[in-house]
Amino acid sequence: MVFVVLLTACSLPINAPGRHLVEQAIVQQLHETQAVLNQQLRLTVQPTDLTIKRVLIKEETPLTIEGLSAYRIQGTYNATIKLPTRQVTEQQNPFDVYLQRQKEGKTWRLARLSTDDEGEPIWITQRLQ
Repeated sequence: MVFVVLLTACSLPINAPGRHLVEQAIVQQLHETQAVLNQQLRLTVQPTDLTIKRVLIKEETPLTIEGLSAYRIQGTYNATIKLPTRQVTEQQNPFDVYLQRQKEGKTWRLARLSTDDEGEPIWITQRLQ
């Protein structure tokens, strides 16, 4: 049994972001997506509370973004959203987030691939809150 635990521990990436950090990234992405949708649809109803549970990480792929260590993390999560008149629960939502470790190694940033004015791909990063 101890041997199995040691093998499992050795296969995990040492500097990979933890589950709590992945949850923060998912919540941040959901809030930003919701704000864009609300603006486009001219909605005034905002979710009052968003809870993420049962984050299942299926794949962690190490990569480099702008010269810094990063991970593409994929999996599923359950979400509960409290609206003013009801509560909505969604299960096994897929997620795909990119997390970039900062040079000093103390903080992580959520990274998104976008395009510049000429249509060239660029990474946009923002600190996780």
